[in-house]
Amino acid sequence: MALHIPRGVLQSMMKDGAKHFSGFDEAILRNLNAAKELAHMTRTSYGPNGMNKMIINHIEKLFVSSDAATMIKEMEIQHPAAKMLVYSLQMQEQEIGDGTNFVIILAGALLDLAEELLRMGLSPTEVIEGYEMACKRAIEILPELVCGKVANLRDENEVGAAIKTSVASKQYGYEDFLSNIIAKACIATVAPSDRAIFNVDNVRVAKILGSGVLGSRVLRGMVFRRGVEGEIKELINAKAVVYSCPVDISQTETKGTVLLKSADELLEFSKGEENILETQIQAIAETGCNLVVSGGKVGEMALHFLNKYKIMVVRVPSKFDLRRLCRTLGATALPKIMPPTADECGSCDRVYLTEIGDSTVTVFDQLHESVVSTVIIRGSSENIMDDIERSIDDGVNTYKALTKDPRLVPGAGATEIELAKEISSYSETCPGLAQYAIKKFAQALEALPRALAENSGVNANELISNLYAAHQAGDKASGFDIETGKANVKNATESGIVDLYLVKYWGLKFATEAAATVLRVDQIFMSKPAGGPKPPEGKKRDDDD
Repeated sequence: MALHIPRGVLQSMMKDGAKHFSGFDEAILRNLNAAKELAHMTRTSYGPNGMNKMIINHIEKLFVSSDAATMIKEMEIQHPAAKMLVYSLQMQEQEIGDGTNFVIILAGALLDLAEELLRMGLSPTEVIEGYEMACKRAIEILPELVCGKVANLRDENEVGAAIKTSVASKQYGYEDFLSNIIAKACIATVAPSDRAIFNVDNVRVAKILGSGVLGSRVLRGMVFRRGVEGEIKELINAKAVVYSCPVDISQTETKGTVLLKSADELLEFSKGEENILETQIQAIAETGCNLVVSGGKVGEMALHFLNKYKIMVVRVPSKFDLRRLCRTLGATALPKIMPPTADECGSCDRVYLTEIGDSTVTVFDQLHESVVSTVIIRGSSENIMDDIERSIDDGVNTYKALTKDPRLVPGAGATEIELAKEISSYSETCPGLAQYAIKKFAQALEALPRALAENSGVNANELISNLYAAHQAGDKASGFDIETGKANVKNATESGIVDLYLVKYWGLKFATEAAATVLRVDQIFMSKPAGGPKPPEGKKRDDDD
């Protein structure tokens, strides 16, 4: 007879296999440790000298990147407390598209210091109250630290300077070249009206292996890594029609049987189909269209008649690319083969087939104005090009944020140290136990310049003291001089190291909210995982990229 093991009252209410954690050591400390580990992992990737992480995801695809959003996404974090930080990072990614590592590092530092306060005897409620007061104060101080703004969102030099810091954090050494390319690509898609209305989807990327990063360039229009279907390889001032259906003989909806009694009848039957198709192609040619873009396959007979009437044919199998091409050409996608009206036609200054490296590409080039622009990325390996693409994505999102709020604040850790100095002074004016949490919030802000120093191989304590000395002397824009290899400081604004106001604004909010959410948890209930068949091991799965 088996010995009966008594279960707790709470445990007896739950299914077998369920887990329950409560109290400081079991629940709170576990959550804090998980969040701290996540922040510690991304911390070494912060700044221009940050290290890359190599991640192999569930379908065995390799990622080499220092981008926090990419790392966290591919790692598939399961711990519930660490997921709170992941959700904050995702919100920052959706809101601004940059500053994700800022959120994780700050939230991790807040939780690390919260552990000290909890061990001292403060309650989680008092810690949360202090953090929220400090965050509110930081957001009030932030507008005073603004060092300038982008006055003209169509000036390549101004926009390039604002984007440069975002790009430098991931592609240090190529920041001038890439920020110039991104600025050109973004400005090319904005209509010359009073207000800049910018869509991130209008800046496309085409990755072509070969050459080097400095061989990358911007093109007004679109680039497709595929050839043309017909004999015509180039058109100037093309008039285009776009079909979302295959360009082929129309198929009947129902099956039927045709009885043919002689060879002549067979010839007449196929000739009837040919005549119908030729009439359709001729009608398209008579509208003046000399370019047909198809979303489906192009039949051999249709291709014969298109060549006969000197019409260029391009096939675009992706429906999303087809929509973007319609925006580029100013055309409307037609659902069936029919001659287009004048409004449904599009135009392109030059369409041509060319080779870039060893890849055959079709280029839709709008020489003057285009709603869509494409950055052609060159690189010696797929991983390098993927990382450049992520940097371009950050730069494009930075431009989008500039259209919302063009204000800039000093970078290189200057803003964080100034906020830490002000909040530390503010904590001394606050009564009650919350002042300890406010002081710790100021200390947590030091984690960002500290991470920059550690990743550059510089003594972090020496740098922090030098930064505080410069800020106490009245230089609010003093930041870490990363290029000297020593704990030197310089004026970040004069050196062109600036961050977006919105990145800091939302970063402070999301990091504080994430820390507060984790601290509010005092019990964890985990149900038994659902059963069911597991996928067979060892079988290769298709790469979905």
